[in-house]
Amino acid sequence: MTGRAGGFVVGVGARRGAPAGEVLGLVREALREAGVPAGSVVAVATVAAKAREPGIAAAAAALGVPLRTYSAEELARVPVPNPSAAAAAVGTSSVAEAAALADGGELVVGKRKSGGQGRPGAVTCAIVRRADSSTPEPVPPGVEPVAPDMISDVNDGGPVGQHRRHRHHRKENL
Repeated sequence: MTGRAGGFVVGVGARRGAPAGEVLGLVREALREAGVPAGSVVAVATVAAKAREPGIAAAAAALGVPLRTYSAEELARVPVPNPSAAAAAVGTSSVAEAAALADGGELVVGKRKSGGQGRPGAVTCAIVRRADSSTPEPVPPGVEPVAPDMISDVNDGGPVGQHRRHRHHRKENL
């Protein structure tokens, strides 16, 4: 991924030979409808079997982001709201949504298909908002926030991140 914190991942699935214009057109349409600027996209993601599809690679290049790929087995483990029978051909129940969700985040655009006007689409896409690791987690109600340097490790009293290795359950020689 790039150095942009948070950001959006666009998951893409496509039939073999799907034109770059169709892939990029669907991606841009989905971004526009979601109100997501193209500059906020940090990666295009797909199943490894589609990594060499020119249309998918062209979409990543046009957005100036890396193309992330996942094995069908990895994607098959990702729960998705809109599984696809067509994705089963590559060994998973979802490509676009599962690839977008593979590293976590919030689905902001569920699976969209290209096509319309009586013609079948060759492309699907979905958009996920990645968690922004630079934003601290919200503090639950009733809990006093504490500065990180004030938190101690229970085992040795030192600051968090400076743990010493301890042997637990060490047998003593009798």
